[in-house]
Amino acid sequence: MRAKLAAAWSSLMFLYVYVDILNFFKPGVIDDILAGIVHEFDTGPTFVALALTLMAIPSLMILLSATLPARLNRIVNLVVAALFIPVTIYNVAGEESWAYAYFYGLSIGLELLLLAFILRTAWTWPRHTTSPAAPAASLGSEPLRTP
Repeated sequence: MRAKLAAAWSSLMFLYVYVDILNFFKPGVIDDILAGIVHEFDTGPTFVALALTLMAIPSLMILLSATLPARLNRIVNLVVAALFIPVTIYNVAGEESWAYAYFYGLSIGLELLLLAFILRTAWTWPRHTTSPAAPAASLGSEPLRTP
C-alpha cells in the first residue's frame, strides 16, 4: 500500500511539473512572468511562499506515504488527497483560451484520477494484516490424526 501511494503522489508531481513546463510554451506566459505576473497574481514573496508550500505538500506526501505507520498513513493520505481536489480544480479556473482547454482538461482529469486512486487506495487499506507465520501457527494447534 505504501509503495502504491508513494508512486501515485510521484506521478501527480510529475504531472504538475510537466504541465507547468508545457505552460511556458503558451504565448505571453513568459512575458507575464518576466513582468512579475502569474495568472494575474504578482510574483512577490507571498506568492512564491504560497506556491512553494502548495507544491511541497504533495512532494512530502511521497516520503510520508512510504514511511508513516499504516494507520496515520491512511488518515494523512485521505485528508491531503481530499484537500487537493479543489486545489486541482482551481488550476483550470480562469482559462479563457479554448485552444488550451483540451490540454488543461486532460491534465486536470489525469490529476483528479490520481487523487481518486490515492483516496481509494487509502480508504481500502486493510485494517488488519496477518503475518506470514499466522496460518502456519493455526495449523499446528490441532494434533494430527492418523488413520
